[in-house]
Amino acid sequence: MEDWKNGGFGLYLHWPFCQSKCPYCDFNSHVAANIDQKRWQRAYLAEIDRIGAETPGRLLNSVFFGGGTPSLMEPELVAAILERVRGTWVQANDLEVTLEANPGSVEAGRFRGYREAGVNRVSMGIQSLNDADLRKLGRLHTVSEARAAFDVARQTFDRVSFDLIYARQDQSLSDWEHELGEALSMAADHLSMYQLTVEEGTAFGDRFKRGKLRGLPEEDTSADMYQRTQEICEAAGLPAYEVSNHAAKGSESRHNLIYWRAGDYAGIGPGAHGRLTLDGVRLATEAPKPPGDWLQRVERDGTGELPRGAIDRSEQALEYLMMALRLREGLDLTRYERLAGSPVDARKVTDLEEIGMVEVSADRVRATAAGRMVLNSVIADLAGD
Repeated sequence: MEDWKNGGFGLYLHWPFCQSKCPYCDFNSHVAANIDQKRWQRAYLAEIDRIGAETPGRLLNSVFFGGGTPSLMEPELVAAILERVRGTWVQANDLEVTLEANPGSVEAGRFRGYREAGVNRVSMGIQSLNDADLRKLGRLHTVSEARAAFDVARQTFDRVSFDLIYARQDQSLSDWEHELGEALSMAADHLSMYQLTVEEGTAFGDRFKRGKLRGLPEEDTSADMYQRTQEICEAAGLPAYEVSNHAAKGSESRHNLIYWRAGDYAGIGPGAHGRLTLDGVRLATEAPKPPGDWLQRVERDGTGELPRGAIDRSEQALEYLMMALRLREGLDLTRYERLAGSPVDARKVTDLEEIGMVEVSADRVRATAAGRMVLNSVIADLAGD
């Protein structure tokens, strides 16, 4: 069996446009006054046709519209894409189709159209349940708008997730505990919680360099926030199935599990990455980030991709190790050995087990709660770095 089948096959479509650029965001997102959605539709459909011809007969497990702000896409565009997807691949009976959305009234007004197009899961970028912090984060919505949009989403879709950012400026541990309690009371079945990171090249990054980004929590406080997040969500029935993602049983993001289980996924759109196994060779795919460049390549050259690169088995093994240890289910030692050609160093596993960083059972290595706190170090030890 080709290794990618352990993770499944998904499709990622990147919509690169936003109403505004958030100061913390380092994603490939752009603000544009006018967007020719028909032109974008032709490009997306052409790319689906191209990749579909390379992957005939595959069972498609998930589709994910990411961005950017995909909820700025017209429902007719989403419907045209999903119609072409249905005609291109065999669909899993439980096909998951996720669309990322901002919680503004404009986006919420499109939810029924997305559902009719075939979207069955929405992931909302709420980010904070505090109006002052939303303004600091550059978000255009208010808490009341977010709650209203979330209610519409819950009435429209069976599955709704939302994101929150913690370790924000001037945020205390008790502030975060209270906010997390509010989030859990909203009855979401999936929550993604990310620590605020200051990325180079962002507005926050520039402010930080100039000493203007004040009030960020100390490292110990951020670590306490992470630990309390795990404890509170676990008690509420949304345990962490991945380092930053919590879900009720059965509500895990199937698309993201494809990434973490090192499956194959086709990436379409500006800046989109992918992993495709063709003729037994695993390939890394990537598209140029500028939206205009990507469109022109599709129209002129018949492909929006940059040249592909082959990933050898040792690189595949390392990717799998890095991704699998993020998951509560952990690393399948037999699968790793098959990829790497040799087993994980047993002495390193034992050393990490003795200090409580990992646990070993049923041919799997899992990071413990303590290990997840310092996961990069655990991964580096096992990878031999």
